[in-house]
Amino acid sequence: MSSPSRFERQARFAPLGDAGQARLEDARVLLVGCGALGGVLAQSLTRAGIGRLVLVDRDVVEVTNLPRQVLFEDRHAREGTPKVEAALESLERIGGPTRFETHALHLDADHLTTLAQGCDLVLDGTDNLATRYLINDYCVREGVPWIYGGVVGAGGLILAVRPGVGPCMRCVFPDPPPSGVLPTCDTAGVILPAVGAVASMQAGLAMRLLADPAKFEPALIELDVWHGDVRRIALPRAEACPCCGRREFPFLEAPAADTAVSLCGRNTVQVRARGQRPDLDRLTERLTSTAQDVNRAGPLLRFAADGFRMTVFPDGRALIEGTEDTERALAIYDRWIGS
Repeated sequence: MSSPSRFERQARFAPLGDAGQARLEDARVLLVGCGALGGVLAQSLTRAGIGRLVLVDRDVVEVTNLPRQVLFEDRHAREGTPKVEAALESLERIGGPTRFETHALHLDADHLTTLAQGCDLVLDGTDNLATRYLINDYCVREGVPWIYGGVVGAGGLILAVRPGVGPCMRCVFPDPPPSGVLPTCDTAGVILPAVGAVASMQAGLAMRLLADPAKFEPALIELDVWHGDVRRIALPRAEACPCCGRREFPFLEAPAADTAVSLCGRNTVQVRARGQRPDLDRLTERLTSTAQDVNRAGPLLRFAADGFRMTVFPDGRALIEGTEDTERALAIYDRWIGS
């Protein structure tokens, strides 16, 4: 238990109290995504005194992140720092009892099953639907609560899911919409006040779920910070829901994702290692005489070649910047990094 004085005013809030604060400090939370929503969530929960925070994000910091992703600085963007590392650096400066665990990786079903072990709650700080449907499948199957958050433009949605008590995400949104149908931050833009409002609502619901889950009634919350609108929509579980009703988990049980995936609005393709992981020390040596701007920055290797910029992670995953063509990215990966 931390020093009583640190959380004295927080614990004076009657619905939380000393008992609720103690439960927060005993909790283990998985946060998927350390960018816009994830940054505000991580900061809020760290300051609230969450016991352990497990952070996972596959990306590196870019300059376009800085207007809305609160844990990052100019130098993180210049250096292409992995988001989980930059987040950890910022969060550790806060101090307090929270312990951190970081993973710079693409979250698939296997990783989720491992990282969510022993977690009391999963938080959505992502920017893609595929990962959210994966999280929903896992949490419903295992009975772990999770909180969805989505933001575009000046508005967003929040849904806290308590498996077996209220609706899951597929009760509300049974299937992912076709690509390109919904507006995204890249097509409609996004402003930090909307990010902060959605993530703060998620963080408040997270504290309540962890401190006093018995009295929690899930609902879909819609807000718009530009017009000052907030709407709470009580929704029942859908009896015919394929996930929490029929116990079907296709997103969790699907074959492994494609080796190459184009990242929305980034002009970047993520390529996952298909064979043995590359030896980054030897790869750095080899590239020094053939590629440009070769830079070994901590666990990452960054370089330029053939008009593309590449970032290689220790697990062999790479971000190929300068194309949305997955086949082209695979060819570049094989040529410069190896299959």
